[in-house]
Amino acid sequence: VVQQLWVYIRKHDLQDPENRRNIRCDKLLRSVFNSDSINMFQMNKVLSKHIYPLPPG
Repeated sequence: VVQQLWVYIRKHDLQDPENRRNIRCDKLLRSVFNSDSINMFQMNKVLSKHIYPLPPG
């Protein structure tokens, strides 16, 4: 999930050019992160609230 999110961020040029650790949220990312920008460490923390392990089997 995180890997594909980075593909999206790069495709849409959402990294802050002055500090590449910061992500400028577009409309779609704002709906997930509830912010205009987020740093990559906060992003992983917020995402972990939405991602659950698959059950075995």
